[in-house]
Amino acid sequence: MTLSDHGADIANTALTELIEAAKISKHELARRVNALADEAGDSRSYTQTSVKNWTDRGMVPRGPVPRFIATALAERLGRPVTPDEIGMPVSRPKADDVGLDFHRDSHTAIHTATRFWNWSPVHRRKVLTGAAFAVGAYATPLTRWLAVPADPDAAHTGRRRVGRQDLDALWAAAASAQRQDSRYGGGTREASQVDRILREHAIPLLHGGYTDAVGRELRAGTAELARVAGWSALDMGRHALAQRHFVQALRMAKAAGSMNVGCHVLTNMALQATLRGYPDEAVDMAQGAYDRARHQAAPRVLAFAKLIEARAQARLGDARAAAAALADSERLLERAETAPGNEPSWIGYYTPARMSADAVEIHRDLHLPDAALRWNEQAAPMSADDFTRSVGMRMTLVASAHLQRGDLDQALAHGQRAVVILSSVRSTRATDYLTSVVRDMAPWHRDPRVSDLSRRAHHAVALSTTHIP
Repeated sequence: MTLSDHGADIANTALTELIEAAKISKHELARRVNALADEAGDSRSYTQTSVKNWTDRGMVPRGPVPRFIATALAERLGRPVTPDEIGMPVSRPKADDVGLDFHRDSHTAIHTATRFWNWSPVHRRKVLTGAAFAVGAYATPLTRWLAVPADPDAAHTGRRRVGRQDLDALWAAAASAQRQDSRYGGGTREASQVDRILREHAIPLLHGGYTDAVGRELRAGTAELARVAGWSALDMGRHALAQRHFVQALRMAKAAGSMNVGCHVLTNMALQATLRGYPDEAVDMAQGAYDRARHQAAPRVLAFAKLIEARAQARLGDARAAAAALADSERLLERAETAPGNEPSWIGYYTPARMSADAVEIHRDLHLPDAALRWNEQAAPMSADDFTRSVGMRMTLVASAHLQRGDLDQALAHGQRAVVILSSVRSTRATDYLTSVVRDMAPWHRDPRVSDLSRRAHHAVALSTTHIP
């Protein structure tokens, strides 16, 4: 490495691909870069080892060398090449901004996602320490998802041929991670493995060789993996990390041309915005997700978008708009239940029972406890084995609704059950619900039963928020 190089030990796959496409050796590239530097009066002495450092370790020579590298590759490829295209932008983003980019060009987008997913957990914690969720960061992804034309041919040339078995393995990994997240929360060891799968399996496949059809499904599967990774991070309160996974998931969905996956990812983004206290922006996002996909996405996917809109409208206190969105969700869900058709398996978790559980929360947020409890009574029971976190959270919502009615006995009964269920879950989000119920019992703080619940809830929170690496 020369004194003018810097890097972060993250492979520059964009540069590697262009070198292969240009059919130029590392030695030849170094020699040509040195010649271009000499012509510019900026003498250099790079070698093939220097080039290997640029590709394998992500080292970046200081300007104007990236322009020389781009020029050398352009000469061999017979077309213009920019520093951005070789993964060495002239104006590099701040480290804590990596992952928030939503590039128009799919090649650059894949490089951005690769750089973000290649971060080690240690590097990620170091970079994102202190980073906060910023709802404004969703503005460009939302606009480009809604307005920019579809990406071109997704075919790619690479050494490793990607086939059906590879795609099935990606979808299976995403489904397994989602099941584990639903049962035990985002802090489990199984949920955290999604990052590793993205890094060790999805990235090499994205840089492999495949047809347009395979490429589109590969990008869709990668998008679903990234969505699950984002949801697990959100569930553990890591909202800055979740936001970056969601942005890259939406970009991969666009590269795949998948309205189903894209609508679902954008709906998850809307739910995050709602949970972070931005329901107005969440309404726009959920409506945008639905409107963009309404003629192409499966009914169950669209139903979930309407559900999340209803939740955001309830947080805004708009009972009429919330009721309308919930009714739309129920209608679409009925259609999905009676004539499912060609429906993606990953949306199968959105059932009438799940809708009813969310309807409880919607009416609780609107301070309509009688309606909330009616929804709970008419709802089919959810399996505590398959949806442990959801069942526990639902108990906290029912407890809250009883508190709104002034019924402490029923609130305590459901609160105690929630404590038992959520003690086996690793989820900051779930324990936030539990803490909220205890806080709402403040008017009854002298009751020893409330003190007992508070103590047990505190213990459950301590267990649940412990992340298992």
